[in-house]
Amino acid sequence: MEKLKGKLKVAIIGSGNIGTDLLIKVLRSPHLECGVFIGRNLSSAGMLKALSLGVPVSADGIDYIVKNPDCCDLVFDATSAQSHLEHAPILKRLNKRVIDLTPSKVGLMSVPCVNLEDSLAEFNVNMVTCGGQASIPVAYAIGQTQTEVEYIEAVSSIASRSAGPATRQNLDEYIKTTEEGLRAFSGATWTKAILNLNPAEPCIDMQTTVFAKVKRPDIPKLSEVLLPLVENIRKYVPGYEIILGPIVENERIVVMARVRGLGDYLPAYAGNLDIINCAAIALAEEYAGVTLNSESKRG
Repeated sequence: MEKLKGKLKVAIIGSGNIGTDLLIKVLRSPHLECGVFIGRNLSSAGMLKALSLGVPVSADGIDYIVKNPDCCDLVFDATSAQSHLEHAPILKRLNKRVIDLTPSKVGLMSVPCVNLEDSLAEFNVNMVTCGGQASIPVAYAIGQTQTEVEYIEAVSSIASRSAGPATRQNLDEYIKTTEEGLRAFSGATWTKAILNLNPAEPCIDMQTTVFAKVKRPDIPKLSEVLLPLVENIRKYVPGYEIILGPIVENERIVVMARVRGLGDYLPAYAGNLDIINCAAIALAEEYAGVTLNSESKRG
């Protein structure tokens, strides 16, 4: 990205683990600044962290943005799928760009290493799910290189301690949205998503395994497309790596990825939360480039 003048002002709705980690990443970004950090409880850990960093906070939920529309140009929604269904029409009316980190499926599903340009043209984009961000690049590569993709399954294992209340509340939406994302990006006839919460101590890193049934597996062709995609992911998620495959086992293509987080606010083992936040930040910074460069040219 070329050097920008100024920063894009963003708001974060949701003061839980994902929202707070997102805040740390926004504060580190050379292209973004946080206009307000919004939650419901001023004494929550996330709100106290934001206050300690000198970030403006509000416990008024989305009403704060309605009353103070100049507080931001872009909104990160890190609440819940049900809440985003309520937020989306309000933010649309306010003409705010939205990056949705819930599995609500309201906006265009976005995986930056795959459909960045399409995402930049939308005012509401959905970051699918953590499992989607880890598995969809693999599924996309399979769809681009294999014939007659009959079935794709993504099995993600995460540390139980990394699954907060919102994640647990949205498990059904997680499954449905991940499956829809796999189908949309791969063209597979049938998709399945599984999420395992592992209580092991010490906590495990996130691992996602993709299984695909295709007519005639072509591993060299798949590798030619997958490896550059992985390098693109690692530009914004350095801890993403393929640890197995692609191989053919029991007549299925198998690829396993591991994600280790940056350890900003969340522990490094919480790669499942880190990957979706890193993807959201990468997209927001691209938005910043489009918006600020456009304003600079008009000026």
